[in-house]
Amino acid sequence: MKQVLVLINPKSGSGGPYRYISAIEKVWDTPDHDIAFQFSQSAEDGAGKVRRAIERGTGTILVVGGDGMVNSIGSELVGTDVRLGVVPGGSGNGFARHFQIPLQPEAAAKALLGGRTQRIDVGKANDRFFFVTCSMAWDGALVEGFEKLGFRGGLAPYILAGAQQLLEYKAQPFHIEIDGEQIEFKQPLIFTVANLSQFGSDVLVAPDAKADSGNLELVAIEKKDMPAVMSQIHRFIEKTFHQHPLVTNRRFKSMVVQRESASPIQIDGELMKAETDVRIEVLPSALDVIVPDLGQKNG
Repeated sequence: MKQVLVLINPKSGSGGPYRYISAIEKVWDTPDHDIAFQFSQSAEDGAGKVRRAIERGTGTILVVGGDGMVNSIGSELVGTDVRLGVVPGGSGNGFARHFQIPLQPEAAAKALLGGRTQRIDVGKANDRFFFVTCSMAWDGALVEGFEKLGFRGGLAPYILAGAQQLLEYKAQPFHIEIDGEQIEFKQPLIFTVANLSQFGSDVLVAPDAKADSGNLELVAIEKKDMPAVMSQIHRFIEKTFHQHPLVTNRRFKSMVVQRESASPIQIDGELMKAETDVRIEVLPSALDVIVPDLGQKNG
């Protein structure tokens, strides 16, 4: 019998956590599965429960939450054979949206039960893993504005937070070494490293990103170039903005970012303190995840 632990953020989604418990139990409680439910009261609490579950021989961890919780739980599974499944319950759900996991609890549970296991790459920023994105300029600072808002859900909070932080953010020079090549950015406004295709809420940052490519993608835009890039709105609709000549879009395996001033960076939707230097690398095929079987189109 396969041991399955469902870890739930008690604040997940609308309708309360028991909506998710009911949906998952209805689908996953089969003769082949021994399923247990636990609440994750904090990142530390959830990580501890995952470690104990692994010691008990649990082979599958289902996470009910957003990208932040996926990160804290998934980080414990990097380099193991334990599978991670995500039932989206956050505000952005960039991880789930990339893999086309349904946003409704029962549909998500069904998609995962009938899904396949895929080995995906993991990004690492200094000592912290990331699965979706890592941002270091205004695109990272807007998370701080988002956290100050009194409401979540949908695209509107991100737009409001971004507008507020755009007024306050002070761009600074970045010197980077990317796979041995030196590049200077005078005042980057967008500086995101993507492992998957989007931030969340269907806001794409690296439309061509593949979860198992063995590479990460850098997407960067200088402050002076933002008006010209944003003026071509059709590129965003067509998902080709990253091909604009004023957008830096580079695939890479390792990068060192040197900034003049230390400032927080965004890791999978959460702020993390960081010094002036940030070292980024890809860990190829480091995590097993369950994805819907869509004819091998989940990359």
